[in-house]
Amino acid sequence: MIPLRLTRAIAASALAVFLSAGVVGAQEIKVTHPQGETVLPGVPQKVLVQDWAAFDNLQALGVAVAGVPASNAPSYLKDIPADALQIGSLFEPDFEGIAAARADLYIVAGRSAKAYATAKDILPTVDLTVDNTSIVVGVQGNLTKLGEIFGLEAKASELNASLDAKVAEVRAAAEGKGTALVLVTNAGKVGVYGPDSRVAWLYNEIGMPAAMSKVDDGDHGGDTVSFEYILEMNPDWLFVVDRDAGVGESTGSAAAVLDNELVNQTNAIKNKHIVYLDPQAAYITMHGYSGLMLMLDQVLAGLKA
Repeated sequence: MIPLRLTRAIAASALAVFLSAGVVGAQEIKVTHPQGETVLPGVPQKVLVQDWAAFDNLQALGVAVAGVPASNAPSYLKDIPADALQIGSLFEPDFEGIAAARADLYIVAGRSAKAYATAKDILPTVDLTVDNTSIVVGVQGNLTKLGEIFGLEAKASELNASLDAKVAEVRAAAEGKGTALVLVTNAGKVGVYGPDSRVAWLYNEIGMPAAMSKVDDGDHGGDTVSFEYILEMNPDWLFVVDRDAGVGESTGSAAAVLDNELVNQTNAIKNKHIVYLDPQAAYITMHGYSGLMLMLDQVLAGLKA
């Protein structure tokens, strides 16, 4: 957090620039979001995002982004501008750089949602945080909202229709396939993700019944469990999130951790019913359109194999 005096100075300077710069379109755009309402004077031309899922959604809509987080860029996002301004980490924005960028819109979400309190006094800021209990609905809501902001309603509707179709296809493929357990590996430990987690769509919107009924979803390692417990639950399907790979610390560790005598006795392993979800899509950009579509395709391929 930057000092109050500096915050006021940045805010005053940014506001003066914003008022004099002019934004395309004369009609105000009111955006309702989890932390209130933001009024935009017109269609934003220069956009900063402190969240990779927001970047993912804007990219899917064809909207150029001028500023992005300085870390954890997902490899599946191929067209991140090389000259994009880096505006701090997912958790710690560079408010001075953000103010100096003279942008028309700043988007926060999830990890960066706390930045809203400071950012809203510097430049127009919108929070696009998604409720994990309804991830698909949340992603579609954000696409609709962004479509309205940028005058791309038709494109947003097209993307939402594609997402609906994909979810329906995966849901049909999952019907009657048995129970599922979503595991997350983290520094050699194993946890379980449940109906409030970053991959809750597998249970809540795809409809696969959970092999483990009560889960205390954690932000990083889920609800820690033993290999003995995994065998006791004996799921028909295992879906795995490799957190270490997701944050760039290592790759392939999840497979090594789960390759043991107890896990190998589960129905899931004996029947080769294990799907390793893209770690960055599952852990970093779980609320992004392209990342979600990527994971849905992985689940669909696994279910049909």
